[in-house]
Amino acid sequence: MEECLNTISDYALRSVGVGERLLPRSDFTLCQQFTLIGSGMIWNIYFGLLALLSGFFLATAVAVGKASQNIVIRKASEWFIFVFRGSPLFIQFFFAYFFFLSLKSQFAFFDAFTSAWLGALIVLFLNTSAYTGEIFYGALQSIPKGDSEAADAYGLSGWPRFRRVIWPTMLRLAWPAYTNEAIFLFHSTTLVFFSGFPVWGQKGDALYYAAFFADKTFNPFIPYPILAFYFILLTLVIIGIMGKIGTRLNSHLPQDAKPKFRFRPQIIR
Repeated sequence: MEECLNTISDYALRSVGVGERLLPRSDFTLCQQFTLIGSGMIWNIYFGLLALLSGFFLATAVAVGKASQNIVIRKASEWFIFVFRGSPLFIQFFFAYFFFLSLKSQFAFFDAFTSAWLGALIVLFLNTSAYTGEIFYGALQSIPKGDSEAADAYGLSGWPRFRRVIWPTMLRLAWPAYTNEAIFLFHSTTLVFFSGFPVWGQKGDALYYAAFFADKTFNPFIPYPILAFYFILLTLVIIGIMGKIGTRLNSHLPQDAKPKFRFRPQIIR
């Protein structure tokens, strides 16, 4: 038990550069695998959380843009969604890294963009914005006509109409699908360090450490189930948080009219 506590103390924050620098080389224990893979989850949570929060606002703008009467704004939104939904995320990481690398060779300002903490985050931000934008657009198209007519009857127009009537209804309708997108986004973070963005100083994510133990022990049936265990826990947390928000969004509805949340995992994206 004391040895495991020492392992946690040494490696719990290793993925962010705190603690023991050298990785274990032999006699790999279950505690070491749980600790290091859990340490790598810090990066997965970082990428997923920031991309989700920032992408939410761009997705709202893209959805409104796609529904706009202005052909320039509408086509720009449609093409943004098409490009990022139409190409694999792995390829987006690959091309983004070499794009930022070419910019770095010309302008020193772009040096940080070749690091995963910023460059990969931008890719995830744009990708989830495209998927969420399409979800929000579908919700916009599904808003009951009576809601818009009620807003008109109260004399609401422009921004007040959108903020008080259209936007809340859009979120309420889109929330179950958006929850699934949030879950898939966190799962997609495992692609970061297996695409173009390199791992500096072995400061990788959870999959990086799981692959390390699988290679060293020649036994993938321990580290990968540990990785799955962590992501299942993370998924349960996301479902819980998003479920609470969804309940809040539907708090004004009668009890029998509130939609039941059902988790429908996206097997193919």
